[in-house]
This record gives sequence, C-alpha cells and structure tokens, in this order.
Amino acid sequence: MLATILGYLGLGLVLALAGIAEGGLKKRPEASGNFMVLSALPATQGIYGFVAFFMLLSKMQADPSNGLVIFGVGLCVGLVCMISAIRQGQVCANGIVGVSQGHDVFTNTLIYAALPEFYAILGLVGALMV
Repeated sequence: MLATILGYLGLGLVLALAGIAEGGLKKRPEASGNFMVLSALPATQGIYGFVAFFMLLSKMQADPSNGLVIFGVGLCVGLVCMISAIRQGQVCANGIVGVSQGHDVFTNTLIYAALPEFYAILGLVGALMV
C-alpha cells in the first residue's frame, strides 16, 4: 500500500517539478521571433516530464508494487528537468537582453541553451530505462 502511494506521488512529482520553469520586445519589436524561440525553449523540460509521467504511469499500473522505484525515478527526473529549465531559462533570458540591446548573440544563446537541455534529455532517457 505504501509503495503504491509513493509511486503515485512520484508520478505527480515528475509532472509538477518538470513543469516549473519570460522584456526586450518593447525595444526591438523586429526581433520578436528570436524572443519567442528563446522564451519557449525552457518549456521543453515540461514536455519531457509529461512523457516520463506517461511512461512511469504505465509501469505503475502494470505493477503497483514498484511504487518506491517510481517515486525515486519521478523525484529525480522531475528535479533534473526543473533545475535544467531554470538554468536554461537564465541563459535564454540573458540572450533576450543581449538581442534587445542590439548584440548578435541569438545563435550563441541557442548553443549555450542546448547544454542544460542535454541533461533534461538524459533524465528522460533514464526514466525510459526503468
């Protein structure tokens, strides 16, 4: 019974923590496309959490006694996605400021923003391997 409760708590954590995660548009309206891309990029971690939720949910429904494992995986993947989204958001916010000030930093910002994204992808892959 406790394992089942913890398992469902882990499902909630992976979804909630991964979903936690925008200026410059007034100064440079012509750069709105760049701002939109940079603002939306950290939201991908929420998508990874959503995918992990459904993968873990199917494993939980197949065998509720795996609840403790599901809890641990949900907590860990949720935290990785949350921290990754926060750091990626900081990189993207700085890029938005740079672009709004007229600097040509959009491409570099995308490259730097891909680094925290990689860890969120690794978290998702880890959840899929359970």
